[in-house]
Amino acid sequence: MKRRTFIQETAVAASSLVVAPAIIKNAKSLSPNDKINIGVIGCKGMGWADTTSLLKMPDIQLIGICDVDQSVIDQRLSDYAKLRNNIPKTYTDHRELLQDESIDAVVIGTPDHWHCSMMVDAVMAGKDVYIEKPIANSIEECNIMLAAQKKTGRVVQVGQWQRSGPHYREAIDIVRSGILGNIRLVKVWAYQGWMKPMEPMADVPVPRGVDYKRWLGPAPMRPFNPNRFHFNFRWFWDYAGGLMTDWGVHEIDIALYAMNAVAPKSVMASGGKLAYPNDPAETPDTLQAVFDYGDFSMLWEHATGIDGGPYGRTEGIAFIGNNGTLVVNRGGYEVIAEREFVGWGRNDGKQKMEPIPFVQKDPNVNILDLHTENFVAAIKANDPSMLNTHIKSGSVAAINAQMGNIAYKTGEKIYWDANESNFGDNQKANELIHAKYHNGWMKPKI
Repeated sequence: MKRRTFIQETAVAASSLVVAPAIIKNAKSLSPNDKINIGVIGCKGMGWADTTSLLKMPDIQLIGICDVDQSVIDQRLSDYAKLRNNIPKTYTDHRELLQDESIDAVVIGTPDHWHCSMMVDAVMAGKDVYIEKPIANSIEECNIMLAAQKKTGRVVQVGQWQRSGPHYREAIDIVRSGILGNIRLVKVWAYQGWMKPMEPMADVPVPRGVDYKRWLGPAPMRPFNPNRFHFNFRWFWDYAGGLMTDWGVHEIDIALYAMNAVAPKSVMASGGKLAYPNDPAETPDTLQAVFDYGDFSMLWEHATGIDGGPYGRTEGIAFIGNNGTLVVNRGGYEVIAEREFVGWGRNDGKQKMEPIPFVQKDPNVNILDLHTENFVAAIKANDPSMLNTHIKSGSVAAINAQMGNIAYKTGEKIYWDANESNFGDNQKANELIHAKYHNGWMKPKI
């Protein structure tokens, strides 16, 4: 299946209130010895983790901080003062930060529903981008972002940092070597025992120092509720896709990359609010989704409040072949050999391959740091092909994860039409491909 049949590259026929023409320009050229000035947009969680990883490199300097919460800005200014001597400018409107011609690259760590508009604005302003995963909150937005990167040629790295892990690369090499035999099933999962239910909370006035209208942006207007703000936005459909997109893109990315797969033929899903039915979250706390790629299937599982995932691991990927199964997660990998059948109740048959005892991830390696170093190297070379997780790769993981959510929302087995880039005659599923923007914000036009 060719990528062009899966990714729509046509322009989106909508006007944009987001990109100001005055800021559309080419980025300045950088030599390998130049300092790189960065800005960060959304710095409460992973946005700041990505930024501090970048700042471990002496040729990176933070000169702009953008967030809608003044208390977060104040905290990050204090944090940065412990690292460097310059004082970054601060913003609540990302478009103002992008007008600073001295900024070479930006980190986008906002909630998912903002990713598309901000990334498009950034590349159209001539900035390179490190964007958190998942790249967008809809299939349509993924396609818009791909078109924007293709048009501008900017360096866009997605924060699916497992791709930069040496032990993941070793595991992928084993999968692709063929020694596991025919791989008929890939399991991907995230069991999150630390995630406990949220307590229902009443709507309250917007906290002082928070620009809530800007936080909502293109999402539907709603009263302020602490449960929907900051970290917990992940569990509400207006802003994100729950664990299916939050954790799922990490594991799905490795699974599909290793299997050289892009788009499924069909997807079906089952689950719901089974663990915590009274929790105010909207996304399912328990979910299984089955993706059919023709010559293999992929099974996604997630559950909150428990850690008892497959193979005794809270998260991971298992490539199940005729000769053996490779299991890999953030801690390392191993290969479990299959045995020839010799009789019921016996386990003394000949091993079909040599097992590989658990190979631990090097504790001295910080994979996020490798990922941000890869981003900087690509910026200095002005070569997006150097990226370990180019936005094309990020889109494959995000679109597949979105398909899992669409199957869950429709309650149906959905079939992907690769030629039409939709779900055929299933109008309910097709409607969920598209993003809906509110409050005067419009989908970017490329």
